[in-house]
Amino acid sequence: MPADLAVIGLGHLGLPLAQAAVHAGIQTIGYDTDPRAFAEVVAGRTPVEGSLSASEVRRMLSGGFRPTTDQAELGRVRTAVICAPTPLGADRTLDLSAVGDAARALAARLRPHTTVLLESAVPPGTTENFLLPLLEEGSGLRGGRDFHLAHSPSRLDPGNRTHVYASTPKVIGGLTPACTESAAAFYGRLTDKVVRARGPREAEMTKVLETNFRHVNIALVNEMAVLCHDLGVDLWDVIRCAETKPFGFQPFRPGPGVGGHGAPVDPGHLPYNSRTPGPPLRMVSLAQEINDRMPQYVIQRCATLLNEHGKAVRGARVLLLGVTYKPDLADQEASPAREIATRLMDMGAQIGYHDPHVLDWRVRELPVPRADSLYEAAAGADLTVLLQHHRTYDLQGLAVKAQLLLDTRGATPAGAAHRL
Repeated sequence: MPADLAVIGLGHLGLPLAQAAVHAGIQTIGYDTDPRAFAEVVAGRTPVEGSLSASEVRRMLSGGFRPTTDQAELGRVRTAVICAPTPLGADRTLDLSAVGDAARALAARLRPHTTVLLESAVPPGTTENFLLPLLEEGSGLRGGRDFHLAHSPSRLDPGNRTHVYASTPKVIGGLTPACTESAAAFYGRLTDKVVRARGPREAEMTKVLETNFRHVNIALVNEMAVLCHDLGVDLWDVIRCAETKPFGFQPFRPGPGVGGHGAPVDPGHLPYNSRTPGPPLRMVSLAQEINDRMPQYVIQRCATLLNEHGKAVRGARVLLLGVTYKPDLADQEASPAREIATRLMDMGAQIGYHDPHVLDWRVRELPVPRADSLYEAAAGADLTVLLQHHRTYDLQGLAVKAQLLLDTRGATPAGAAHRL
């Protein structure tokens, strides 16, 4: 059966989009060049943690969702959405190679009047300067004339039960006004509200602003956490008081580091920055520097606490609780837990972990012992460190059982543990 929609890239962006489309009654295929991802979805499993559960994937399949590796099927749809991953490289630039591969696969089969949408996190200018030439060269068609092209930044928040796909406004920016309207017609079937940007660059920059807003504000409270500890001030009580202000304040909370798929982006590290006048966002670079220091600060606090109780880090038994980047999910993308474990191991500590969502965890390709009984493990550890607050954790009971507890999330009752 011909499909209306092709989702290219079955990862943490593509699967939720496909789920929303299937729920809206849109005939949808999923295309991925990674044979492992394809095989996992066909088997009713999720290829990436933190996107959908296995049961949700199976419901999609029973609802008509059809994964495929047949490139020819890309030429039979009216709308194609590129959801390829764009990981952050060592030089802090986004790797667009997967987007390029997706564009070339689509271009070879692109038909006139197709609407092509890009949801991948990309630098401003990518839709026009990178994606458009690949599509035009590979298809012989002209963007804005023969096919529609637009960018719509993803706004997924895994695990959020309040702001789901349908209730989250979708920003779109098309190559031409007609491209924008074509994109709006598609997303209007999936979401309650569509927000039209002036063009693709404005839509792309919206994602940059939203992501950097998060990282800069987390950096602020991370610095406040260090300062308040030095001054003997309870930052968590300060935040509790400050968030009662009904205007001009939005609460953020510190932690052991910043994880997730939304990497902070500094235009000074982006392609096409030579076309952007003015200096890069220095505040973003500084925020990233501050957030990158938090795992080391956690290690410093661990060492100090152990020392205050007559113990050295070398030989100490340290239990890490919660190794995912977000509570109640299995996704470990950019979680600070691995760096913290690595640093503690380098200092000679004996590391164990517990996480109800992660049954096997490796650091430097070596398996880390997993605690079967949380309370017994906490009672036997010289130091227990809460890195992620999963809702299944009874922190009151844990504080009683643990010899020494460091809470990096401010989730324990006041006075029950040492807080970051």
